[in-house]
Amino acid sequence: MDPKHDDGALGAGSHAAAPEAAPTAGTDPAGVGSAEMPAPGAPLLEIRDLDVEFRTQQGTVKAVEGASLTLPAGGTLAIVGESGSGKSTTAMAAIGLLPGNGRVTGGSVKFAGEELVGLSDAKMRRIRGRRIGLVPQDPMSNLNPVTRVGQQIGETLLTHGLATKKDVGAKVVEVMERAGIPEPARRAKQYPHELSGGLRQRVLIAIGLACRPQLLIADEPTSALDVTVQQVILDQIDEMTRELGSSVLLITHDLGLAAERAQQLVVMHRGRVVESGDARAILEDPQHAYTRSLVAAAPSVAAARLLPEAFDPALSALKEDDAAALSTVALAKKDLTPLVEIRDLTKVYPVRGHDDFTAAKDVSLKIPRGKTVSIVGESGSGKTTTARMLLKLIEPTSGEITFEGKDVLGMKGEDLKDFRQRVQAVFQDPFSSLNPSFTVGRIIEEPLQTYKRGNAKERRARVLELMEQVALPSHFHRRYPAELSGGQRQRVAIARALALNPELIVCDEPVSALDVLVQDQILTLLRRLQDELGLSYLFISHDLAVVRLISDYVCVMKDGEVVEAASSEEVFTNPRHPYTRRLLASIPGNELGIAVEADGEHV
Repeated sequence: MDPKHDDGALGAGSHAAAPEAAPTAGTDPAGVGSAEMPAPGAPLLEIRDLDVEFRTQQGTVKAVEGASLTLPAGGTLAIVGESGSGKSTTAMAAIGLLPGNGRVTGGSVKFAGEELVGLSDAKMRRIRGRRIGLVPQDPMSNLNPVTRVGQQIGETLLTHGLATKKDVGAKVVEVMERAGIPEPARRAKQYPHELSGGLRQRVLIAIGLACRPQLLIADEPTSALDVTVQQVILDQIDEMTRELGSSVLLITHDLGLAAERAQQLVVMHRGRVVESGDARAILEDPQHAYTRSLVAAAPSVAAARLLPEAFDPALSALKEDDAAALSTVALAKKDLTPLVEIRDLTKVYPVRGHDDFTAAKDVSLKIPRGKTVSIVGESGSGKTTTARMLLKLIEPTSGEITFEGKDVLGMKGEDLKDFRQRVQAVFQDPFSSLNPSFTVGRIIEEPLQTYKRGNAKERRARVLELMEQVALPSHFHRRYPAELSGGQRQRVAIARALALNPELIVCDEPVSALDVLVQDQILTLLRRLQDELGLSYLFISHDLAVVRLISDYVCVMKDGEVVEAASSEEVFTNPRHPYTRRLLASIPGNELGIAVEADGEHV
């Protein structure tokens, strides 16, 4: 279907000033090469009628058909769409980074007036990194695990002649500081596994911006980051693009982020551009049916909870000014025995040569039966540490955990075996949490085999029943994880977690890497399963809009401590702690109709 607006009209709305003349490489590490930047508003990247196909064992697959877009110098354009829509393929085709079985079969890609389709590998290598930077999505698969991060950033500077071996160390620290990495000199000596997810993503951003390129392609650059870090990262990208007059091609499934950060928007579906034009105009009045479905599926902190139930007045917001009340949830109703109770849970890690690190401090909360309690907070706030202590994956330094009144920390033998069956987990990345050499059927059946549930025929029937529960076709039981989409893999992980009929499922960022349509499906699935099976959830997330949809109660964590806990309704409509207000204020596209103050300053 034709786009809503002519793609050639996508040049309006530039926000950058004209850059100074580019210095010569070798004299200034900020040099961008000999090519001149087009005037602000003039086309920098022009894609016309692009066709991309992949050769597979099943034949040729057309991944992109007739895609067109124009990105002006100094502007930001966002491409949105679900997984497999062709948005990343379009960007990778433009810079010659398609996998070996992919090729451009038609169309044109012009960068600063120069045709890139058909350009030699040698010439493309001089453009990539120096004039076009790339920030990929997954830092763990894009960073070398056996090389210090400083060396990886330095390699980019050395390759493009923007530093010498003598001064590369100082230049690396400069770049890391510009990317918002704290203690850059110390962090430069660390390996990727020693950094948090947010810091690893900042390293990728530092590499992408190291040469101060004219165009930055940011492929889901903040999808795994909490809202405050996300805001810092995007603010830094905005600052650099304003300083240099650079352009940003932003690939994202976050519609709020697209509306907030991009002037122009391109919506892709099944390899085609279905709508394009002014970002806010499209999101406020989408014309194409697919765009309307994306907007409808996008979570919002102003939205009602999924399948809302009437809140029990006795379990509603904790409004009293009692510090103890903010350390637990669901205290009001005496006859509601909690399934799980955590009291004063603390985890301290000894650090050689430094002070001990306290990952969680005096954490207390309760999880009522059949309800969802969410823990939210930035990376490093202690939320995943708390969840792992509940799962007995790590031992706490002090504190208590009870499950149906029984001491979890002291469980051994049959008691521990029973606990393991009744408490299951769904992790963030289904690709790494599923055995790639097992079929879907074997993955789901594994817990049944481990705990000797039924015979082979009964287990097979149970597998098919579980697949039906999570809306997976029965013939998928022969497939492997690599043959599934991200949403399908997460459904397999949920089915596996349900295999032993648990009472509590710990969901650690289960939808953070999924696009909005699949995210909406998974959240609706979790809520439906809760209603049907009476499940309780401990839901870990940095996405407050998702938490708003799924939660009965919310605990907000900061620096290892619970700073606020109340019903979901109360936290989102009447946040009490300044940190909670700051989290809410950081949400891209936040349309809450309440005044929010962070640290005493009106936002």
